Amino acid sequence: MSRIGKKIIQIPKEVSVTLNGKELTVTGKHGTLQRQISNNVDLQFNGEQLFVTRINDQKTSRESHGLHRALIQNMIHGVEKNFTKTLIAEGVGYRFQVEKNKLILNVGFSHPIEFEIPNYLNIKVESNTKIQLIGIDREQVGFFAAKIRAVRPPEPYKGKGLLYEGEKILRKAGKTGK
Repeated sequence: MSRIGKKIIQIPKEVSVTLNGKELTVTGKHGTLQRQISNNVDLQFNGEQLFVTRINDQKTSRESHGLHRALIQNMIHGVEKNFTKTLIAEGVGYRFQVEKNKLILNVGFSHPIEFEIPNYLNIKVESNTKIQLIGIDREQVGFFAAKIRAVRPPEPYKGKGLLYEGEKILRKAGKTGK
């Protein structure tokens, strides 16, 4: 049995979960998320609890057991509390700007880099060098944060670049002169 798949999902009072065939809909105070459930797993409701069980003991069923449990738990957490990712711009002249629905990055190139902010995300600028990405879907928040970070990933010699809050950069020693 999958260790993660065996865990019971607690459904908070302010979150409603409905299953229509294989379409799972989770609604909370921050929004609504939908996901197709695989034919390899089955969902059972018991009041405030949700159980994910697998249909049989085949490899594909075992693989999707823990995966679907984690995806459903993330959906419930997202509509209840939101997911956040914090990005920090480390370097001289590196900064973030938000204008209307565009995120503008100045990260040492000859031109600013612009990103269209998706409607499912909110961006909060804490300072010129620190932003927070807020959304209900963990996958979309992480993917957009990764796209921003990929513009200028942190480099190991000086530590300059765009990095996640709390990320440790393994520093390398530079050349030593004689």
